[in-house]
Amino acid sequence: MSDAAFDLAFDRIFDNEGGYQNDPLDRGNWTLGVCGAGELLGTKYGLSAATYPHLHILSLSKADAKAIYKQDWWDELGMHHYPKALSYQMFDAAINHGAYRANKILQHAVGAKADGIVGPKTHAKIVTTEKNDLLMRFLAERLVFMTEVRTWNLYGKGWARRIAHNLIAASEDN
Repeated sequence: MSDAAFDLAFDRIFDNEGGYQNDPLDRGNWTLGVCGAGELLGTKYGLSAATYPHLHILSLSKADAKAIYKQDWWDELGMHHYPKALSYQMFDAAINHGAYRANKILQHAVGAKADGIVGPKTHAKIVTTEKNDLLMRFLAERLVFMTEVRTWNLYGKGWARRIAHNLIAASEDN
């Protein structure tokens, strides 16, 4: 998949994630990934203190964030192995929930064993699942997962808005 696919995915992530925030109730803002544990350094452009505890989050530029997303997320997680319409959805889910959880959500969506490791059996189910069904099931599984997170009452409106934006993106990519 081309760099243009990553550029579009990054622009969408940038719109979904927004700028700097330092919410003490968001575990991602803490360097140890637990509210009240470590330093409260915040999140910017979706890059969190929990994932990048040594990064100076507040001074992070958009270009810095893009380079990190390209290397640590898009390339590292093999987004180029997914069909075009699914690559952005997996990228966004991995950023929002972590790669392991995104993989399990995908596996649920295609009816594969949900072990968090996308291998040949999962990929076979991806290519044999009709594209629209795959996208709708994947986004539905994400929303179900989100409603089960204990902080749904605090952040659910924003998460639901994110899924709505991703439904629009799925229609554009399809």
